[in-house]
Amino acid sequence: MKTRMLIFFICCAFIINAQTQKKVHPNLNGITCKTCHSCDIPTKENPCVIPCPREKMVSIDQSPEEGPLVLTIDKFKKQTDIYAPVIFSHRLHAEMSGMSGGCKMCHHYNPPGQVIGCSDCHELIRKRTDVSKPDLKGAYHRQCMECHRTWSGKVECESCHTINGKKQETDSKTLIAKSEKRIHPKIIAPTILKFNTPKATGKVVTFYHSQHVDLFGLECQSCHTNESCVKCHAKDKTALLKAKTTEQKHAVCSSCHNTKQNCSSCHFNSVQEGFNHAVKTGFDISKFHGKISCSTCHTEKGKFTGLNSECINCHGKWTQENFQHKVTGVILDETHQALECTDCHQEKNYSKPICSSCHEDKSFPKNVPGKLIKKNG
Repeated sequence: MKTRMLIFFICCAFIINAQTQKKVHPNLNGITCKTCHSCDIPTKENPCVIPCPREKMVSIDQSPEEGPLVLTIDKFKKQTDIYAPVIFSHRLHAEMSGMSGGCKMCHHYNPPGQVIGCSDCHELIRKRTDVSKPDLKGAYHRQCMECHRTWSGKVECESCHTINGKKQETDSKTLIAKSEKRIHPKIIAPTILKFNTPKATGKVVTFYHSQHVDLFGLECQSCHTNESCVKCHAKDKTALLKAKTTEQKHAVCSSCHNTKQNCSSCHFNSVQEGFNHAVKTGFDISKFHGKISCSTCHTEKGKFTGLNSECINCHGKWTQENFQHKVTGVILDETHQALECTDCHQEKNYSKPICSSCHEDKSFPKNVPGKLIKKNG
């Protein structure tokens, strides 16, 4: 009896341990219990949470509506009598972060199911054992000043802090009302953008925004992941432009274009026409491939060169039995149905038939080897 009970408990422990090891959080790919907990079965009394280094921290994004409208930062009221607590418009900043790093910009460690405040990780006192981690005041200032300096070019203390005894320009009620009513105007995507690049060999870069989205299928996040509101709303745009290096300006384009060795593909001395597959590559896709997405043929992400345009590469070997000629807009007559494809399409040129091999006085499209119909594609 004792042996059976012992075996039963061992099996139960093994099953629980296996489930704990393999249990994956439904919202995060590859995140298991062991990612954050050192023990096999964490409990409320003993969660055994692993200290998380910043580069490996687990963090998720929440919608701005899930967070508070306004926060009052008053952790330092006992340390100083110079400044009043800071009224922080959390909802507004959360919405702005959507065009940049999201919640992770401030909440570096934000596991599923809870929001970790800054003071949970950063110590209030400046004298600390781990000098690699900023104290709470340093963490606040580093987060706020980085964005505000880019936006306005300067960061005075009173831009966020109100001196004690002085009336605050904005109180929490005003910020809450502003947050509730704030709706960003609808962003109308441009068709074409022209960039002047006086220091480059080609002075003009023509960017067809609509083609990159509608034709090439790029998502907004492909280019705008690391954007911020300051790009449109910066008070000092000159400082913003000067702050970017050439590599940073080309960073987004470099994911698809060779910006280091092929400047002439984007830089010209005049505005360029939009992308035309026939002109750019010599292969006209408008007849039969105009409605398929680029990724159907260009399967490797970010690479659009090096494909062989011969039909056989995608369609295999065509014969009279497996090819429906009517898709070309011509139903062949009985005479031409009996011929091999290469009798009319010499050297595998399927764009236009050659009649001269059999007929001295006929040519296409003046003479049609059958009946013309409307093409489906």
